[in-house]
Amino acid sequence: MAKGSDVLMMLIPNGGWVITADDFDSIIYDEGVLPITKKQFDDGFAQFDLWKAERDATRVQAKADLLDRLGITEEQAKLLLS
Repeated sequence: MAKGSDVLMMLIPNGGWVITADDFDSIIYDEGVLPITKKQFDDGFAQFDLWKAERDATRVQAKADLLDRLGITEEQAKLLLS
């Protein structure tokens, strides 16, 4: 289940906000950040799981593509980074 901070990270990924609870009324925006509506916030809970799954799949594919271009396995990459 998504939390309010998860929804805000999806909708306003560059930050500029603080949320102290999982409710819309606890959001505080930094100066210059365009606030979202309560509807956008509420709808974001339903959208979050799909958004996260797509984001995770994109990252997995990007990682596989990079390993392929480098011609190494994931285990070899871990050895290089340790």
